[in-house]
Amino acid sequence: MPPAGDAAHAPPPPHRRLVFAFYLTGHGFGHATRAIEVVRHLIAAGHEVHVATAVPEFVFTAELPRSPSSQGLLHIRRAILDCGAVQTDALTVDPLASLLKYHETAVVPRESILRTEAEWLTSINADLVISDVVPVACRVAADVGIPSVCIGNFSWDYIYAEYIVASGDHHRSIVWQIAEDYSHCDILLRLPGYCPMPAFRDVTDVPLVVRGLRKSRSEVRKELGIAENAKVVVFNFGGQPAGWNLKQEWLPDGWICLVCGASDSQEVPPNFIKLAKDAYTPDAMAASDCMLGKIGYGTASEALAYKLPFIFVRRDYFNEEPFLRNLLEHYQSSIEMTRRDFLHGHWKPYLLRALTLQPCYDGPTNGGEVAARILEDTAVGKKCISDKFNGARRLQDAIVLGYQLQRAPGRDVAIPDWYSLSETEVGACPISENIKTKESTESCFEDFEILHGDLQGLPDTMSFLKSLSEFNQSELKSNGKQPQERIAASVLFDWEEEMYIARAPGRLDVMGGIGDYSGSLVLQLPLREACHVAVQRNHPSNQKLWENTQARRLENGGMEPVVQIVSFGSELSNRSPTFDMKLSDLMDVDKPISYEKAREFFCRNPSQKWAAYVAGTILVLMTELDVKFTDSMSILVSSDVPEGKGVSSSASVEVATMAAIAAAYGLNIAPRDLALLCQKVENHVVGAPCGVMDQMTSACGEANKLLAMVCQPAEVKELVAIPNHMRFWGLDSGIRHSVGGGDYGSVRVGTYMGRKMIKCAASDLASESSVSDAPVQSNDYKQNAIELLKSEASLEYLCNIPPHRYEAIYAKDIPEVITGDAFLKKYGDHDDTVTAIDPKRSYNVKAPTRHPIYENFRVETFKALLEAANTDEQLSALGELMYQCHYSYNACGLGSDGTDLLVNLVQEMQHRNMSKGESPSLFGAKITGGGSGGSVCVMGKNCLKSSEEIIEIQQRYKAATGYLPILFDGSSPGAAKFGYLKIRRRPSSPIAAK
Repeated sequence: MPPAGDAAHAPPPPHRRLVFAFYLTGHGFGHATRAIEVVRHLIAAGHEVHVATAVPEFVFTAELPRSPSSQGLLHIRRAILDCGAVQTDALTVDPLASLLKYHETAVVPRESILRTEAEWLTSINADLVISDVVPVACRVAADVGIPSVCIGNFSWDYIYAEYIVASGDHHRSIVWQIAEDYSHCDILLRLPGYCPMPAFRDVTDVPLVVRGLRKSRSEVRKELGIAENAKVVVFNFGGQPAGWNLKQEWLPDGWICLVCGASDSQEVPPNFIKLAKDAYTPDAMAASDCMLGKIGYGTASEALAYKLPFIFVRRDYFNEEPFLRNLLEHYQSSIEMTRRDFLHGHWKPYLLRALTLQPCYDGPTNGGEVAARILEDTAVGKKCISDKFNGARRLQDAIVLGYQLQRAPGRDVAIPDWYSLSETEVGACPISENIKTKESTESCFEDFEILHGDLQGLPDTMSFLKSLSEFNQSELKSNGKQPQERIAASVLFDWEEEMYIARAPGRLDVMGGIGDYSGSLVLQLPLREACHVAVQRNHPSNQKLWENTQARRLENGGMEPVVQIVSFGSELSNRSPTFDMKLSDLMDVDKPISYEKAREFFCRNPSQKWAAYVAGTILVLMTELDVKFTDSMSILVSSDVPEGKGVSSSASVEVATMAAIAAAYGLNIAPRDLALLCQKVENHVVGAPCGVMDQMTSACGEANKLLAMVCQPAEVKELVAIPNHMRFWGLDSGIRHSVGGGDYGSVRVGTYMGRKMIKCAASDLASESSVSDAPVQSNDYKQNAIELLKSEASLEYLCNIPPHRYEAIYAKDIPEVITGDAFLKKYGDHDDTVTAIDPKRSYNVKAPTRHPIYENFRVETFKALLEAANTDEQLSALGELMYQCHYSYNACGLGSDGTDLLVNLVQEMQHRNMSKGESPSLFGAKITGGGSGGSVCVMGKNCLKSSEEIIEIQQRYKAATGYLPILFDGSSPGAAKFGYLKIRRRPSSPIAAK
């Protein structure tokens, strides 16, 4: 993100007085305290601020300075436009009451609110609407035609998502309405410690907004009669008087506790001091040695700013907390006190431990000033420093929001660990392991304690855990009939230590296919079949080693970290089920070995070449992210995604492995980034020239939705719900597919050759046009034509050329075939980093060049048709697009007899029904993925007749070929949606006792 702090050095503010309408939520005083800082700077600049809020007026008048120059600039208007969270006490939110209160406050009177607020904004001649973070304010501003800016570290759609989980889906319309209101906001000024906020399109990160000090530490202590050397804790639970019965023995000897927000009737022991209700909290904090309280933006930001150790007690149903907690923990500013210890007065160990913390926040704290300057610039139409959400960022936010909406009731607030905070504020740090789904965060499945994560009701995940629980070392060793992979797996892990499990599905290529490496839009469905990977890290001295690994270590006389891998199902493919290596094998002195050397390393033993997909993730993390692995690693791979079927078995292994390793080592990798890293594994370590759609679908997909992604290089457009009347199946042809095969690679070379030819032709045409004297319609027309040619001369993605442009300008000059030698002599190189041209080989060029250009158009049309009315005409049009794609694959040389037969059988079914005057059930089919065998995708009605016809196709294919096609039917979540499991064998388990 660009440093928003630079805005403080922007040109002086405008001279004319601006009018700001500041909508402030009534939820707690934390919002008010940061709003005051922004208002202070706006008023100091001579602007007029109208605040609409339910917060009492004295909160503003007591804090803002009064001077002759500021008279008449601040106006407070009481307005109740939202309700925040309804709290039963300082630590507990009532979810249902909060939703009902919001419905009563903002939903029932919505039309009246919109009308009243529009009239008010017009009456004060507002230049800009500011919202912290009242949803309806953004909609009103849009209705009136006034720009709006939100300020905050969370939005209410995310907060209320948790309440809906607890209180019922019938309240979901509240979240959707809030998100829709926020979508009208022009800019979000996002504060450190932010939550997912997917509704906002344009974001600027600003520094902490913190109130300044008025008195020194010594002055405050002197006024309160506290010695300079006394230890002081400030008791700060916000504006919610708790009425707790505080006791003298709760503090260490000689300690003093300053109590904020105490009621007038509350009595406190002699070592507790009640502060006045209007006491300035930042001064009390700066005069203290630590703080005990609940996490909110105000307490967290000021604890960071004043480097005050913060002992916090968690709150129920408070989604903002995990993100602020991560911020505090990153800067070594906090420790957690359990609620039980807090309520029972076991404070002393926490207070003493807090003194050992060394808070280290050194970031800017002038967020109020920075925000005010941006607001001024926005009000006068200047473009502020902003960073529009890219696809990955918005996808992360959307997935986290969906995660909240779908979690099981009764679970404490949690967030997926891959969700990263702002790199400009806290760096790329993982969510702390202290963030758990419950204070006791353990649920049981058979022999395991599940310390983190959720099975999400996935049968294959339950089966994987069951298979782990069935390992019995002595029985497996004594039973010669047991597969070697199970014997090796039984001694792979230390069952008393934690293991991390990730899951990543295969994918069905609905549309797009090989257009991915040319930048096409693709539509991909994550399959029900998935790969599970379990990872355990151990100190080299504690790792359980296989006998052969142990022998090699003894021979070398060292204690080097070792990687041991077991792959279930390997022996069915005539592969060695185990692989082990020293981590130093991936190092060249003090840096990782090159990808080329790694490829050679894994190719030494063909039966273990499969390990490149797994261990290659380690090398990529070392190379691309500079991760230092010093522990030994044990990895178990178990995949239900069949190999060679064109459904991304390799991508599921790569994604699941990297996700599990990231979880085990606390690496916070965004799903999109993880997919791109896994593509590097396949491109550079394995040596297969695939695009990125497989890894993206496996990492970012959602069950029963098509991942719509523009592969430039990997930007998710949206998750497209499959219409209820429609269904997709996958049918395996039995012909093994491999993206590492020659056909796939040669077609890719031909495609890149065609791109190079188009770029060269465009460059020549642009040069000729610029000097040509030929008459044209106008100078503007000529200039536009030249600019278009110049852009095509620097073309990065072939799919950015529309079909009509290709046919009109370039198609006639693209040869059907060219030899590698002829191409290299004329064009130099094809500019593809993952394939090489063989000078002695002939390459098809025209069909591979034409395919992605037309495929991108077909996919865009397909996506648009998904939203059309439910008719046979809609399904027929979708099916025609699939058929066209299939035969375009064939023209490229990527077809096969088996896939052609399956597509023909679908067409026969369709035409048979039509000849009888009946409506078809199946409407389209196409080869998938890299082609040359593998599976076909079939599309039809979601009805019983379609399923019966799919079975008939299987039987007819078997009768013709002797092979019964595997059927892929169903969908499941991607790796990001699944998150990860952290498990440990229960102590009473037989294996744990061995």
